[in-house]
Amino acid sequence: MQNFLIFAILILGFIITFQIARASEFVSVIRGEEKTRKQSNKINGFLLLVFLVVGLFGVYWTHHTLGDKILKFGSSASDHGRLVDNMMLYTLIATGIVFFATQILLFWYSFKYQESDKRTAYYFPHNNKLELLWTVVPAIVLTILIGFGLVYWYRITGAAPQNAMQVEITASQFKWEFRYPGKDGVFGKKYYKYIDEAHDNPLGQIWDDEANHDDVFLPAGQALHLVVGKPVKLVIGSKDVIHSVGLPHFRLKMDAVPGTPTTLWFTPIKTTKQMQEETGNSKFVYEIACDQMCGQGHTGMRGEIVVETQEEFDQWMASQKPKYAQMKEDLEGAAPTAAPATGAAAKDSAASGTAGKDSAKVTIDAAAGKKDSTGK
Repeated sequence: MQNFLIFAILILGFIITFQIARASEFVSVIRGEEKTRKQSNKINGFLLLVFLVVGLFGVYWTHHTLGDKILKFGSSASDHGRLVDNMMLYTLIATGIVFFATQILLFWYSFKYQESDKRTAYYFPHNNKLELLWTVVPAIVLTILIGFGLVYWYRITGAAPQNAMQVEITASQFKWEFRYPGKDGVFGKKYYKYIDEAHDNPLGQIWDDEANHDDVFLPAGQALHLVVGKPVKLVIGSKDVIHSVGLPHFRLKMDAVPGTPTTLWFTPIKTTKQMQEETGNSKFVYEIACDQMCGQGHTGMRGEIVVETQEEFDQWMASQKPKYAQMKEDLEGAAPTAAPATGAAAKDSAASGTAGKDSAKVTIDAAAGKKDSTGK
């Protein structure tokens, strides 16, 4: 029914426009086409001037009314973000001057120099000075802007510092999952065929790789923790479709591509608490938004980042358990336990406990997707 109403409104609008056009033709015939054309020209010239005034007021009103709903220059929370803010400011200054100058002259000239019987338009086919002016000046301005852009781009996409902490971000419909390397500072190996939510291996970690044994995994819904003033390198991937890690408060984004890891690095310069004080919003959190249309749940694909001091981060990290250790505890805890026994019963109980541990290990190996001697 709704589609029918929309279609009917479009047809009605077309009929009304057609009838107005026919009525205008009849009026032109009655009054005289030349007189009607000149009168319409004056009206259009005046309306163009009105459009200029209303348009400029609209630009001011929009900025004045909605200015507090956008990210302001200088509010970036990362070192790279400051460069992006500067680049955006330089671009807006250059294009803003051109925009206001050209639009004001365009509409003013349309009104002031409209058709008149008392004035004849001056026509010239070619002017070298004008062509040189409107070619060279924009070329110089664009070259400067592109130069700034290239310098900033290579800084942002260059190699991360040696002391940068690493965090892995894995996207999937419609959530974000995070992984930190353990004390060894090395991520354990993964294999996409080992991804198994049922056996609590959402990233497909290979448990045979000892580097995985101390990696800390954060499931969807938990916040990513970063250290203020410390560079961080994000290793980004996806388990299904293309997503994009959008960090609006840090002025950065990078696509998450299945099978092709991408990287992004920056240095947070403001803690979450500092941003809460700066914005006056006690509930402020840094946001991870998906900047790539990825399905019906795209708009709800949101993550959070907590930026804190090194001491706060160390305390938080100390409270986290590696994924491997969690799985071992869960599997061993699931093994049947018996009441304390003595003598032969105690020996049997100890043997049973050993068997339970072996069984837990086998289960972990199975979750990792270990192959048997036949390669199956």
